[in-house]
Amino acid sequence: MTVDDGISNPSTNRPFQDVLATNLSRRKALIGGSATAAIAFFGASTVAEAGTAPAKGGNGNGHGKGRQHGRFLDSLIGFAACPNPGGPNPTISDDYQYDIIIPWGSPLQPGGPDIDGGRPTTEAEALQQIGMGHDGMHFFPMRNRNDHGLLCINHEYGDNTTVLGKGFPEDLEDVRISQAIHGAAVVELKRHRGSWQRVRSNYNRRVTANTAVVFDGPVAGHPLLDNPAGNVPAGTVNNCANGSTPWGTYLTCEENFNGYFGATGPFTPSARQARYGLSAGGFGYGWHVFDPRWDLTNPEYVNEANRFGWIVEIDPMNPTAPPVKHTALGRFKHEGIAVTTGRGGRIVGYMGDDERFDYIYKFVSAANWRSMRARGKSPLSEGRLYVARFDDDGTGVWLELTIGNPVLAAEFADQAEVLTYARRAADLLGATPMDRPEWTSVAPNGDVYCTLTNNTARSVPDAANPLAPNPDGHIIRWRDRDQHVGTTFEWDIFLLAQDTHATADAAFGSPDGLWVDPDGRVFIQTDGGQPFGNNQMLVADPKTKEVRRIFAGVDGDEITGVAVTPDRRTMFINTQHPGNGDPTATNFPVPGAGGPQVPRDATFVITRKDGGIIGS
Repeated sequence: MTVDDGISNPSTNRPFQDVLATNLSRRKALIGGSATAAIAFFGASTVAEAGTAPAKGGNGNGHGKGRQHGRFLDSLIGFAACPNPGGPNPTISDDYQYDIIIPWGSPLQPGGPDIDGGRPTTEAEALQQIGMGHDGMHFFPMRNRNDHGLLCINHEYGDNTTVLGKGFPEDLEDVRISQAIHGAAVVELKRHRGSWQRVRSNYNRRVTANTAVVFDGPVAGHPLLDNPAGNVPAGTVNNCANGSTPWGTYLTCEENFNGYFGATGPFTPSARQARYGLSAGGFGYGWHVFDPRWDLTNPEYVNEANRFGWIVEIDPMNPTAPPVKHTALGRFKHEGIAVTTGRGGRIVGYMGDDERFDYIYKFVSAANWRSMRARGKSPLSEGRLYVARFDDDGTGVWLELTIGNPVLAAEFADQAEVLTYARRAADLLGATPMDRPEWTSVAPNGDVYCTLTNNTARSVPDAANPLAPNPDGHIIRWRDRDQHVGTTFEWDIFLLAQDTHATADAAFGSPDGLWVDPDGRVFIQTDGGQPFGNNQMLVADPKTKEVRRIFAGVDGDEITGVAVTPDRRTMFINTQHPGNGDPTATNFPVPGAGGPQVPRDATFVITRKDGGIIGS
């Protein structure tokens, strides 16, 4: 993922470190004393000390045997730990193996143009290729098969030096190449003789920064999305993590969209623009110099930035359907969305806003999702958007972002304004500022997990505030009342990354990617400084809190994206920005470093050597 190092939240809402310090002190007392509401709610296992030592290997159904405090127990983790030596090549557990597919610049259709270790030279070429910045993804099986399906994959970003071979675009064609490697892709894959291959297919397509899109929900048709230029809404950028729906569509999430905008003249952001990090220089892409819709000082495109920062739905099975931006889910720096079905068949989506001191959100559809679709409505077009407040006693409240609240009605004209400026609305409601909320995932028992990557802007730590500053991050967990649709919840800290550093096989920092499988295993991917070696993927047992590394990447990369086949015996994950584009660090996917090969983002296909479930 790309990182916006700024802090755009000026609110004085109570910092989460204050709440967390209080809760940690309370939690320590609870472990040694009598149980109370939080312990009873999550179960004693959530505060049990780690210490299980499962035997190597799985039994085919995802369980291994271990011992804890002299008792045998059924462990979810049974594979040999992966070393993490660092270096230009990936490493994986001895019980697993990997293949590499669809690197950046490879043909979208078999036989198409390939950059072959170089760079795209035209927009037309880039549009026929796999994009860059491999990130969130989902596998949609064909007829529920485990060897054939559509892989939807995000292409989050690509720096100018790697993509163009220069630090700044020189003309509109350079900008168009950069825009073409962004967005998402749909790729049909089929396993043939043990190897996954692209299939020539009408499903294969790219969605880029210039693809026509449509809006739905309360902001659709509102003046906040109109430009005097009258340009048709187009494009999706900085597509970070993702989600999927029960009706078989893909949700791609726009995160640091602000970095693509800039100013060709004097520019002072309004308070609302500043809250989203919009600035004169952006992230240095330079699109605004040659493409006027990205120029914040061009009066013809005054609302173009309002068209970004949404969750976008793509129908992989319908290549002619335009992507839909769902405004009911709010506008902020969406990391991802974990979708589940709540009481009454309502769709519930949990979302993180990835910036230091920003918030965690929840969306609940207006009605049963099947009923809404039967009436021709998208379940994502109408509902209630909430933001989380975490309280000291291990409970929390979902605060609704609604114009019906007098606090919001005093500043906003209508619900469309509330949703377009959801960050400001959340500030006013007193939401809890968090440490870069990223991926969310819903466990089979109803617990919801969220990775909080890090926050080095914390105040100086003291005895009562052990995670300030918080360079390594942590993972929080909660459970909503009323089968996900209630307005209160109970929460606990699942893992503090710094607590894993004493064990080489488990040590990690900066948790980012996250997936909880149907057995309850917590897959954790990292993006940031690691205590040992490179960024990595680990697996945690939710009961014992044992953590074990399964995969480690190459120098300078991020490990991200999780997708599985229906039988969970094949997993797809990604390396993003290997070597940070530097061929002296790595030539991945060519082994080694120091050659002319420009390193390329790519997807790994992971399987157990014994054919078992991934993570077992």
